[in-house]
Amino acid sequence: MNEALGEGGIARDINVESLIQAMGNRLDLRFVHGEHAAPDRKLVGDDGDDLPLAGHLNLIRPNRIQIIGDFEARYISSLSATQCNDLILEMARTGTTAVIFAEDTCPFSEMPDAPQEALPLILCSSTSSHEIISLLRYFLQQRLAHFEVRHGVFMEILGIGVLISGASSVGKSEVALELISRGHRLIADDAPEFARIAPDIVRGHCPALLQDLLEVRGLGVLNIRAMYGDSAIKGGKYLRLIIDLRDHGEPSPVPDDRLNGRRGEIDILGLRVPLISLPIAPGRNIAVMIEAAVRNHMLHMQGYIAGDDLRARQRRQMSGETEEPPYHRAVPATTVPNPDPEG
Repeated sequence: MNEALGEGGIARDINVESLIQAMGNRLDLRFVHGEHAAPDRKLVGDDGDDLPLAGHLNLIRPNRIQIIGDFEARYISSLSATQCNDLILEMARTGTTAVIFAEDTCPFSEMPDAPQEALPLILCSSTSSHEIISLLRYFLQQRLAHFEVRHGVFMEILGIGVLISGASSVGKSEVALELISRGHRLIADDAPEFARIAPDIVRGHCPALLQDLLEVRGLGVLNIRAMYGDSAIKGGKYLRLIIDLRDHGEPSPVPDDRLNGRRGEIDILGLRVPLISLPIAPGRNIAVMIEAAVRNHMLHMQGYIAGDDLRARQRRQMSGETEEPPYHRAVPATTVPNPDPEG
């Protein structure tokens, strides 16, 4: 199958400054101590430690970002100056990068007499502690997820994320252009980036350098947003299906079944993703075949498989049965609800 382009892995370059730039307005984050050190404070260590990223104050298994709510802040306010200094030094010793006081509470008016590079950064926010933790965990999960770059065109087709893969010059961009003209949306051409953001979810998006662009041989680089409008572009999508385009005479990477087609799975970041191999040849309308493949895959996700339906009909005819099974009658005749929770 297609090799990944570039190096995958896990992003470890996010620091407190970039976190504030991305989430500062949303969470109303304000520095109390240590703003000058924010660019140098990484949230993930180079040694690959597995400390939790954000959560309520915990000194046994500390978080990189310790969130302190109003009840905890009231308790800290009751401590003596020496005890407050000891608490800050203990958080520094356990690897805490930053401390965020929620609901506009901040009892740490002064910092201990210690090297500033060793002390955690202190911030405050008007947001509740639970909301801060929820939003920070979601943001950091997205930014620090394992990622991989794959060659192909990533599109939203009939509401689900589909990666069109295949060898160079096989016609991926041309069929993507036809699909766009049929109302489907481009996410990324050539080098979409995929990240595993949950145990069962791989999400793809476009690198900033290639945003809105599609390269078609003979036409050069096209700006799809400028040509077709904002509705022709999608920022990102969960990867639900891979369609691999192959020359008609080239061997299929998955078994060829006349009833169920060339269907299989491929490993993406440790998750098995369904794959359909489509043979291409002169005169075949690949865009229509891809649409049909996606519609058929959506029926598979609902539990209906046309090949199994045909086998069941043959068995009923051979045995003299006339009644159709319930699963056949329940199949929707025209439309299928969108199975992708990302919408």
